[in-house]
Amino acid sequence: MGPTSLRIVDMSADIDRDAIDIAPVVQAAGSLPWRVKDGELQVQLIHRPRYNDWSWPKGRLNKGEPQPVGAVRETAEETGKPVSLGIPLPGLQYLLADGRVKRVHYWAATRAPKSAPVVAARFPVPAVDPDEIDGRKWLSVAEALERLTRRADQIPLKELISAHESGHLRTRPLIIARHGKAIDRSSWDGDEATRPLTPFGSGQADALTQLLAAFDVTRVLTSPWRRCAATVEPFATATGLTPEAAPELTEHAHERSRKSVRALVENLVADAPGAVLCTHRPVLPTIFEVLRESARPKVARALPKATPYLQPGGCLVAHIADTAKGPRIVAFERFKPTLW
Repeated sequence: MGPTSLRIVDMSADIDRDAIDIAPVVQAAGSLPWRVKDGELQVQLIHRPRYNDWSWPKGRLNKGEPQPVGAVRETAEETGKPVSLGIPLPGLQYLLADGRVKRVHYWAATRAPKSAPVVAARFPVPAVDPDEIDGRKWLSVAEALERLTRRADQIPLKELISAHESGHLRTRPLIIARHGKAIDRSSWDGDEATRPLTPFGSGQADALTQLLAAFDVTRVLTSPWRRCAATVEPFATATGLTPEAAPELTEHAHERSRKSVRALVENLVADAPGAVLCTHRPVLPTIFEVLRESARPKVARALPKATPYLQPGGCLVAHIADTAKGPRIVAFERFKPTLW
């Protein structure tokens, strides 16, 4: 389930491009944990005794593992603390000694309280293996720029610093999900409100759970129609969150009044905590219209502009910063559905 918004910085520019293009790719993910302490922006680095280096918590993805899930898992394994992901940061791509290409995807991350609902839907946080990680330090960003062993690791940090200085680092997510694969209309004798997911669609709903849990979600809103409610049910069950039925998100209600959908999304952008909203394909253009109006122009161009907007079981993450000029969407990520 790959994002469409991450920028990858190629650190292999001096290598034969044909070799890069055909080399097997090792996918990895990690994060830049950050906090503000006594008014100072700080980040957490980890030390790996095997390489004797200071770097960011990261690691290879498990087979089929979505990148945000891998970033959360690896950060927990290497820092001993659960995190929630924020804005995507530039990733890095470079050649390994064996000729493979390693591609690392990064996000800004903040520590998630153990009591946070989303933590319950993630992998357990293991004890840090001292043979893998023997040091963890919170440093000022200036100290971190000096301490990082590889110069390339400064690239995502400089982006994080820039986001902080512009007021775009602390964000809350609004996640728009399209329901999973449903039984075809022509094969269903009941009404539209009761048309269910296929077994494959139910699998997509299960796979969506840990992806949603990578972000700081505290509300679940859904069209009350069965296929939408069933798509977010596994996540709601895993987190203990109570789904909120939003009748304006059904296809029929949207046909009668687009204004109701606009008002709902505008309110979520304005001041709601992290939320996931599950709806139907015909409703997505109106939702994306509001998101486009709430985003910086450069960011708005990343939004899909044509049907189907999202595939069944897919989702879009909007990162909202509460700036001095009001709430602004500062990044989008789109994830395709997958089973893993």
